[in-house]
Amino acid sequence: MEPHIHVSLFCLFIGVVSPRTAEASVDTRIKPGVDNYSKYYNYSALTGLLQTMANTYPHITNLSTVGRSVQGRELWVMRITKDPNTDDPGKPRFKYVGNMHGDETISRQVLVYLVDYLLTKYGEDQRVTELVNTTDIYIMPSMNPDGFEKSVEGECDGTDDGRVNARKIDLNRSFPDQFGETVVTKEDAPEVWSVIQWILAKRFVLSANLHGGTVVASYPFDDSANHQMQGAYSRSDDDLLFRYLARVYAKNHPVMRTGHPNCPDNPDESFEEGITNGARWYDVPGGMQDFNYLHGNCLEITMELSCCKYPPASELRSEWDMNRESLMAYMEMVHIGLRGYVTEANSGSGLPDVSIVVAGINHNLTTGQHGEYYRLLLPGQYNISAIAPGYTTQTFHNVLVTKGKATELNFTVRPAPSALVSGVPVTTSAATSAQSTTQSTAQSTAQSSTPAPEPTPSAENKAPASSGNRSDPPPPPTAGPELSPPLMPQDFRHHNYADMELFLRRHSVEFPAIAHLSSVGRSVQGRELYVMVISNNPTVHEHGEPEFKYVGNMHGNEVVGRELLLNLIEYLCRNYGNDPEVTQLVNSTRIQIMPSMNPDGYEVAREGDKQGYLGRNNSNNFDLNRNFPDQFVNITEPRQPETVAVMSWLESVPFVLSANLHGGSLVVNYPYDDDREGVSKYSKCPDDEVFHQVSRAYAQENALMHKGHPCEMLYPEEYFGEGITNGANWYNVPGGMQDWNYLNTNCFEVTIELGCVKFPWEKDLPKYWDQNQRSMLQFIHQVHRGVKGTVSDIHTGSGIPDATIRVEGIDHNVTTAQTGDYWRLLVPGTFSLIASARGYEPMKIYATIPKDRVEVVDFKLSRVGAGPEGRLPAGPPPTQDPSVEEFQNFIRYLSQGEGLEELVRSTATENSYRYRSEREIAESLRGLLLNFPKITSLRSLGQSVDFRTIRALEISNQPDEAEPSEPKIRFVAGIHGNAPVGTELLLEFATFLCMNYGKNPAITRLINSTRIVILPLINPDGRQLAEERQCTSTRGMANARGKDLDTDFFGNTSQRVVEAQPETRAVMKLILERGQTLSVSLDGGALLATYPYDKPVQTVEKEGTLKYLANVYARNHPRMHLGDPACPSTGKGGVLRAAERQSHMGSMKDFSVDFGHCPEITVYTGCCMFPPAEQLSTLWAENKKALLSMLVEAHKGVRGVVRDRSGKPIVGAMIVMNGGVRVYTAAGGFFHALLVPGSHDIEAFADGYQHQRQKVVVSSHEAASVVLISLNMDNRIFGLPREFVVAAAAASMTALVLTACIIWCVCSAKSNQQKDGFHRLRQHRDDYEDEIRLTSMGSKKALLGHEFQDESESDEETLYANKL
Repeated sequence: MEPHIHVSLFCLFIGVVSPRTAEASVDTRIKPGVDNYSKYYNYSALTGLLQTMANTYPHITNLSTVGRSVQGRELWVMRITKDPNTDDPGKPRFKYVGNMHGDETISRQVLVYLVDYLLTKYGEDQRVTELVNTTDIYIMPSMNPDGFEKSVEGECDGTDDGRVNARKIDLNRSFPDQFGETVVTKEDAPEVWSVIQWILAKRFVLSANLHGGTVVASYPFDDSANHQMQGAYSRSDDDLLFRYLARVYAKNHPVMRTGHPNCPDNPDESFEEGITNGARWYDVPGGMQDFNYLHGNCLEITMELSCCKYPPASELRSEWDMNRESLMAYMEMVHIGLRGYVTEANSGSGLPDVSIVVAGINHNLTTGQHGEYYRLLLPGQYNISAIAPGYTTQTFHNVLVTKGKATELNFTVRPAPSALVSGVPVTTSAATSAQSTTQSTAQSTAQSSTPAPEPTPSAENKAPASSGNRSDPPPPPTAGPELSPPLMPQDFRHHNYADMELFLRRHSVEFPAIAHLSSVGRSVQGRELYVMVISNNPTVHEHGEPEFKYVGNMHGNEVVGRELLLNLIEYLCRNYGNDPEVTQLVNSTRIQIMPSMNPDGYEVAREGDKQGYLGRNNSNNFDLNRNFPDQFVNITEPRQPETVAVMSWLESVPFVLSANLHGGSLVVNYPYDDDREGVSKYSKCPDDEVFHQVSRAYAQENALMHKGHPCEMLYPEEYFGEGITNGANWYNVPGGMQDWNYLNTNCFEVTIELGCVKFPWEKDLPKYWDQNQRSMLQFIHQVHRGVKGTVSDIHTGSGIPDATIRVEGIDHNVTTAQTGDYWRLLVPGTFSLIASARGYEPMKIYATIPKDRVEVVDFKLSRVGAGPEGRLPAGPPPTQDPSVEEFQNFIRYLSQGEGLEELVRSTATENSYRYRSEREIAESLRGLLLNFPKITSLRSLGQSVDFRTIRALEISNQPDEAEPSEPKIRFVAGIHGNAPVGTELLLEFATFLCMNYGKNPAITRLINSTRIVILPLINPDGRQLAEERQCTSTRGMANARGKDLDTDFFGNTSQRVVEAQPETRAVMKLILERGQTLSVSLDGGALLATYPYDKPVQTVEKEGTLKYLANVYARNHPRMHLGDPACPSTGKGGVLRAAERQSHMGSMKDFSVDFGHCPEITVYTGCCMFPPAEQLSTLWAENKKALLSMLVEAHKGVRGVVRDRSGKPIVGAMIVMNGGVRVYTAAGGFFHALLVPGSHDIEAFADGYQHQRQKVVVSSHEAASVVLISLNMDNRIFGLPREFVVAAAAASMTALVLTACIIWCVCSAKSNQQKDGFHRLRQHRDDYEDEIRLTSMGSKKALLGHEFQDESESDEETLYANKL
């Protein structure tokens, strides 16, 4: 040390120690030179030293105490940073804690030396100065000062009195523990209580707890669930990061880095790289490092610094020299990873307690008081989200964390819809890159389904300009500064089913952050069809991340694929985070591996089989690769359970690329596998070039395969150019799996023959790995070729599911996944891509596909009839509720991605499930009414034959008031008394909704906006007769009169033979109430959802909508959409038209559709009608999400109000959809109809009004389209416009009047002429007589034509005249 420093430290100790205490007898002066490291400081000396240091360096130190020990000694903490009396949120907090065990004393001393080193070197040493200026450092030399005072120098094994505190409590066994209860009172361990409060208050980023007794760095977790004393690796979610941090300390320590402490009491003890998992070393429940990680925002590891716990003071200098660099290097790690702020968009203020979520790492931390956060991460690419209660979630995709200083990533979040408070985030995305303090380090290569507000970039967080649609592959992430060759599998042996199952479970448990094990079904003999998913977020499909799969052992005796896939699982798991290629593949791909599709066949196959057939088929003796539906051949063999399970699995996941691994040759075989003629010739598929590309990618990495001469000893004439072949050109395979993949899903699959021997000897397995390892990895890389992107709504930004992507010139389309993302494999070149979706205008984009990466092409579609900005022309909504947009966001969130899943997870409930009697059911309903009177009402619908009351519970925020503008959904169960599962599920569902009202914001919002009617038991009489564990018994199915109530619903009296049952009448009355939007009926005896009709009709008017609703339920059920071969009548995707299951008349759902104008689906919850009560908890877990999905679905479709021109609502108006489906307006003129997603025509009719037609677009993830219909009075008469009819009538009346006047005038004139004529005849009678005589010889006609003849003719005369 510098001379002036020696003097200053010497002066610090003058007068510090009081001679009145026993502790004063220790010489506390720091002497010049090496003598400064030759003495231990007791409590009094330590106190004086720290106080003097703080007084000497006030500009960078602050001494405080966090509490006191049992005997009243202060727990001193020295804070070292620039401006130590102010809190700078821009500096991460770091801490060292020493002497937790009082007899482990090296830590106490080296921390004192560290304080001295930092203070004296500040301003002189650049490294120290920078660290102090940029870090908030806290150092606690002694957490157990009482124990230290009882310890004895030179006691290498320590003392019991010194290890524990003054009340005999081991402080490192006294913190709250995740795997068990730790009961320590504040009186017994005030040191622990004080440190807990300190940890929680300060939000440290990184920490170390220094101990003694050996030399190693130990990282979490320190104990395991079963508390196995040794050997149980207890992995945290940040295991790779902890290992890296531990190595940083160990590699800078000359003894620790060797891994061999050579402690006298245990000379053989060794630790690889000088580090160990705590629990693997030995179990430590109640340890401090685990508490820091789980509760304190802080990553902490434990350093054991010396073999001797309390070595002689003469060794102190040596210990300081060995630890100095490690202490410094470890402190510097607080600056790696990510850092930034989360601010509120409106005010710009920092937000505390915001969760910073890293996708794939199930451990979150929260922001500090000023919105600051520090998230330690290894180099790599990550998706980072900020989730704040009451704010929309913001996500940055593909944030690049580099080695060295932390990347800065700032978030700006906006207030969320009121429903999304606390735990129900709206996942959003900003395609904005983050920037480190020196360079841009984040690339946005994918967009989430819902765009977020653009973040407000700070000076350090500028978003680089977009470079178009091209997406360069991210640079391979590194796991740390030192990279080693990838670890190769060591487990080369044949695994039978039990052995394989254990292998898979072990890797799933050992690598939970990236490996997830599940089963997609069972074989004929009941063996699980296991699938291991490997990804950085393995349990869910991530937007923009392609799905890849390998399937092995389809033929039970072709086993190489089975073993290679187990090797691949081990390779990916053990090299993730260490090998850049593996880490990149796992982070960017969701890899699904099924090692054995035919586990039954494997069990009978025999090792050494070269070309045999034993075990090839399943246990029903069917070839699974001839069992899939075929485009050219009708496969008549019954579909096998393995086939059905795999088909359902493939339909439920948007796979992009796949390989089916076989044996018996050495070649990659691509579609098509057969042709129409059934002869061996080239059968070309539309994507022949793509299949050539991916096939070559595999074959060229396998030296033997690429040669094209696979099995010269067995088939000397066989040759495959480049090691690939068209399937049908080799030989015909009707019913093959690869063709079915290509024709029925988005997935491109090839079949790979891995070797000439089907079941090789175990000793040969390593060579198969050597030949195929690179090929398997290279084939996975192919999933990142071609084009990918998102199809979204240009107005809302929401992803559009099931949109079609068409490539001009290639007759094969792919469709988008649930959040609108898609992938389309293509060869390099320029292509015309067309995206289309129901209700949207198609869009064409030209894209140039590069050779070695994927091109990103996003489509933003406008709705049909939309304006230039994508908005549909429409009038104002019926109500000007400012929360409408928030509610639309809420429904969109629950309808996409993980929204509903998150809701299920956030509302976990515990209950003791059992079957209740009819009386207990009534008491349960009354209990809900009494406990939740503000949101429930209970009414009696009627009574059964045996006079048991049928009750319905209504749940709403205003249960006693009519709210016609809200959708009304009906849940019913128990129509068959022998299927009581539905009854129990609905009772639990009602309890779940009520219990979460006011607590969970999403449930609260759903109840506030929906009227929910729950009718749990229609047939109480039958329920009394039914018996538990009777899966197929019909006892109790009918009512007390033996009538199956589901055959008793008839709307027309002409169809009814006998009077309706009382139960039927009660339910019919409920169904006929207007304004019901959706009904769900629960039954048993199968695992599927059915839709109307039950009656044998040829066409169903609204089949698209009804089938869609059934699919929604099935899709949200974990097993239903897969189908269950063990159940009768399994439909495709778990959905079936009811008549196809069991056709009959008089069903409740048919009545609901025809007379209640309400769509109803029937859900069969399980194969067993009356399963044992212990299965109820599983059944509830399976149906919870699906039931909630129905609540969400009730808010979709189309809704609106019908009014006249004056604004008066029109009640009873008929709304006709697409010329067929009808609903009627309720009070207030409101109507609501569910419709299948797409474009629809709606017409409104009302007596006395002109009908009106509008076009609406319905989305699967949007709240109902709102329409306002204003009807004009109908002025038409006889089908003609009123104005025309009035004018015509007026003209007609005028004409009639004129005609009448003319007639009157004419008649009047005729009358005068008649009178004059008779008068003249009387005067000249004689003259007439003379004339008559003169003309008597003439005709009668001459007489009648006389000038003075009377013009009024008699009828006879006229008739006579007409005859002449």
